[in-house]
Amino acid sequence: MTSLEASAPTMGLARASQPWVLRAAPALYAGTLFLSALLLFAVQPMFTKMILPRLGGAPAVWSVAMVCFQTALLIGYGYAHFLARTLRPLPAAFVHVAVLAAASMALPIAVAQGFAEPPEGRVVLWLFGMIAASIGLPFTALAASAPLIQSWFAASDHPRANNPYVLYAASNLGSFSALLGYPFLAEPLLRLHDQSALWSIGYALLAVLIGTSGLVAARGAKAKAQIMVTAARTPLSDRLAWMALAAVPAGLVIAVTVYVTTDVAAAPFLWVAPLALYLLTFVALFRERPWISEPLVMRLLPFAVAPVAISLLGGAKTFWLAVVIVNLAAFVLLALACHGALYRRRPDPARLTEFYLFVSVGGVLGGIFAGLIAPAIFSGTYEYPILIAAALLATGSGLGDGRTFLREAGPALMVAAAIAAVNLVFDLKLPGGAATAFQAGLVVLAAFMLLQRRRPARFFGLVVLAFAMTQLWRPGLARIVTARSFFGVHQVVETQTADGIYRVLYHGTTIHGAERIAQADGTPVTIRPEPLTYYYFGGPISEAIKAARSAQEGLNAVAVIGLGTGTLACHRNDGEKWTFFEIDPVVVRIARDPRLFRFLSDCGEPPPIVLGDARLTLTASNAQYDLIVLDAFSSDAIPVHLLTLEAMAGYLSRLSAHGALLFHISNRHLDLLPVVAAEAAAEGLVAIAKVDDRANDTAVDYRSNALVAVLARSVDDLGDLPNRPGWVAIRTARAVPWTDDYSDVLGALLRMKLGW
Repeated sequence: MTSLEASAPTMGLARASQPWVLRAAPALYAGTLFLSALLLFAVQPMFTKMILPRLGGAPAVWSVAMVCFQTALLIGYGYAHFLARTLRPLPAAFVHVAVLAAASMALPIAVAQGFAEPPEGRVVLWLFGMIAASIGLPFTALAASAPLIQSWFAASDHPRANNPYVLYAASNLGSFSALLGYPFLAEPLLRLHDQSALWSIGYALLAVLIGTSGLVAARGAKAKAQIMVTAARTPLSDRLAWMALAAVPAGLVIAVTVYVTTDVAAAPFLWVAPLALYLLTFVALFRERPWISEPLVMRLLPFAVAPVAISLLGGAKTFWLAVVIVNLAAFVLLALACHGALYRRRPDPARLTEFYLFVSVGGVLGGIFAGLIAPAIFSGTYEYPILIAAALLATGSGLGDGRTFLREAGPALMVAAAIAAVNLVFDLKLPGGAATAFQAGLVVLAAFMLLQRRRPARFFGLVVLAFAMTQLWRPGLARIVTARSFFGVHQVVETQTADGIYRVLYHGTTIHGAERIAQADGTPVTIRPEPLTYYYFGGPISEAIKAARSAQEGLNAVAVIGLGTGTLACHRNDGEKWTFFEIDPVVVRIARDPRLFRFLSDCGEPPPIVLGDARLTLTASNAQYDLIVLDAFSSDAIPVHLLTLEAMAGYLSRLSAHGALLFHISNRHLDLLPVVAAEAAAEGLVAIAKVDDRANDTAVDYRSNALVAVLARSVDDLGDLPNRPGWVAIRTARAVPWTDDYSDVLGALLRMKLGW
């Protein structure tokens, strides 16, 4: 509130001459905006969590949902602009409170009827419809509150009414608090039902505060209210500038989130950081005394962008934490640059709601590009470098006129275009022996960028050149196929170790299967492919399958949730019917292509594959399975809905009388074993587990140590598995069962990282 309360004696006298109600108005407005934004951003992760069970827990759900929310925000800002242009504060407050009351009919927050399962091929439209039907009205009404309250303040007689934009900091501070508070407080402590109830209480309190704000605004509004209606028309160039400066960071927040959670390290909660930092840039700059000056931002920007430019599209990220930090630093500086320019271009308070309307239009356009268009047209996360380049253009005040820009940036841009064209036609691959020299060349290029940092046009051209060059940087990896779906980016690569040549499937940075295709001397492997990674013969998964087969004197039917490369198909015996359940059609296409992987084609008759969310498709099947293998938790962004008591009940309904459940729960970030143990205890099941201790070296032989839990109704159904070395009963002391209404992913993260 310091930016609203002046300390000068004249301001103090002005405040003293005002009624106490008007003196308290800024605190009331700021508190109302804070609560409005808190509710607005708390409902986004809360509702997204509600709908994940229907969408397979895909990380892309968040990106698409953000576009939905931005669209609703645009509608809300349009409605606020209409009210501010047509009604004075008091009647506008009555109308808005009435709208809030009507929207409350959609409370408590829940998924609308008729959205049980997404139609194949129309997930995005279905998701838009679900969000609109479920929370569209209350979300849109909430979104309108921020520009309305600021416009009421602008129409008042308060000494700081000529700059109502500083109230936007209070709004974004509420958004920031919600984003941090939800994963660290609400999710671990409250069930979804309780979260929804608490949110409804906050919504009612907000309606009261908005009504009160309208009354206070009506008392303080005088001649300024008429100015709000008669102000001059805004030039088109200003509107386009607002949209562009809002669109680029709005797209960047989605692009950088996808990049760090897909291409670098999909650690839980990592998506919170970019969005929270994005909102914090508004808090830092939309004030009379910004936390950081615009010239300082522009001086620091090249030092963050240069290292990103020479590493963004390259090979594997060994030092992923450093990569995340550098990319987030570059993102923050780019967002600060854009939002600083946006605040500098803010219009007269009479055009405040129009300003926010066009800022929202830009946000929607940026979100649509990064969240909807880019995944459909790009095989990789290319929207990220495109948006970085766009940010440099949008904020580069020293780019000069067209002729100067072409003279400065033209040579580097022409070389970049040539490299991109040749690479597109011939799919160039960097020879292994040239990797070191190439990387050294990139470092030299980064140094040259920094030397040219005071010449924005030339710096821009060099950044684009670096993006083009890093497409050739694939040290140790020869990319065979890159494909992108709603569920992420998949890459099939070839790599050579001292033990041979291997073909590997990556989802982001997680390996989902590997096949040895040649000996160390280059001789092709033509015999039946051998299971590798977690599935190698003699590993815990192999042991559990053999024990279940022995206990039941053969397996008639086996269900496998999660396909990967189809490696588990090579564990079948003759006469056994194995069925795979997979949600991602791109994974199915890759696994079925014998030119890429031969597990499905060469290990007996190709097994049937059921496409869709396994929780729905498995439960809907009529079959009874002697063994159900759940192999969907090795990725870092896990499908939580497959690990709840409701999901467990579905598995047990399809499990034969003496069948077993095999949970493969190897994970770099989450300790899931206590969760499985707690749910086994809740269902009265026997549970044992094994941590593989063979110290396999994935970098040499592509065998990986696995963590496996096996559950059954009786210890006899486990065969001799409890007596084998390394298999122990698991305890439930450190976790409670997860349900569709409650899950504590943060707790699983802390157990893994800190041993809590």
